[in-house]
Amino acid sequence: MRSTDVDATETDPVAPTLRTTRRNVLVGAGAAVAVTALSACSAHGSEADYTRAAKVSAGPLVKTADVPVGGGKILQSPQVVVTQPTAGTFKAFTSICTHMGCTVSVVADGTIQCGCHGSAFSITDGSVQQGPATEPLAAQAITVANDEVSAL
Repeated sequence: MRSTDVDATETDPVAPTLRTTRRNVLVGAGAAVAVTALSACSAHGSEADYTRAAKVSAGPLVKTADVPVGGGKILQSPQVVVTQPTAGTFKAFTSICTHMGCTVSVVADGTIQCGCHGSAFSITDGSVQQGPATEPLAAQAITVANDEVSAL
């Protein structure tokens, strides 16, 4: 007799019963892995969830000397990136990528870059320069005084 997924019983050949086979176990395990992987990708929520500005407490963020002209500084707490597109002009944006909620990882070549999926945003206005993100980084209200950038 050949091993199959379904066996007919002697009492009722029309009503098959399921058997546990290596094939069934492997198929089930593969399905579980696929569901886990898909749920991990969507666990962060939709892109629209990351377009809102993060709640940043008022107070000092970074010294102006620590933010390079044409670049920026990514802060871990609060989750903000402060940029200086041109000398003396400072901008701040949430450091949470609008694509899937990863924290941006690099400020280089006039862009704020996300290492997770390759999105890039302008250091001037937070606009998308390269996808997959389609929404800009949310701007943060700041002030510059006494050689310090502070959140409002």
